[in-house]
Amino acid sequence: MQDNESQWLTRAQKGDSQAFAHLVETYQRPVYNMCYRMLNNAEDAEDAAQETFLRAYKSIKRYDKNRPFATWLLSIAAHYCIDRIRKQRMKIVSMEDLPHIHMIDDSPGPEVIIGRSEEQNKVRRLLDSLSSTDRAAVIMYYWYDFSYDEIAEALSLTMSAVKSRLHRARRSMAQKWQDQSNQQIPAERRRHGERSPAF
Repeated sequence: MQDNESQWLTRAQKGDSQAFAHLVETYQRPVYNMCYRMLNNAEDAEDAAQETFLRAYKSIKRYDKNRPFATWLLSIAAHYCIDRIRKQRMKIVSMEDLPHIHMIDDSPGPEVIIGRSEEQNKVRRLLDSLSSTDRAAVIMYYWYDFSYDEIAEALSLTMSAVKSRLHRARRSMAQKWQDQSNQQIPAERRRHGERSPAF
């Protein structure tokens, strides 16, 4: 696979569009997934993935082969999504507009599906609460296993800035997760008709 990729890259840099099509086929899922996690909308993610590959195609001759291709490609996707988020910052998207995606293999029961959907929505809301650059750093680190170095290079940050952003984002998300969980408990008690203990 690695040898094939190297050959495709060499050919793509010489203008072979068929070789570039192989690269698109190989990386379309990870690029789409990153865009979806950044933008929280399937249609926007599709547009962003297409734009990522278009930009990569136009810049392929400048690609440095000493750098992993996946890192280079995903950094293009991250930068495009960050720009898009900044432009749409004032636009409010309701949670009802977000598609619910379930990757179900073993056909679990409805309560498991609902639980997963609620967890996914909680994670999406937490990611949405971060700045676009912090969101990109978190997604690269936790979903794509980028190193601090790779994130720093992809987002044009220093390594200490990456560590600081990840630390701050983790703390912020953990606090919000805890706050949401604390709010959920009384609501569940009310639904089940339980009374809060009187002291």
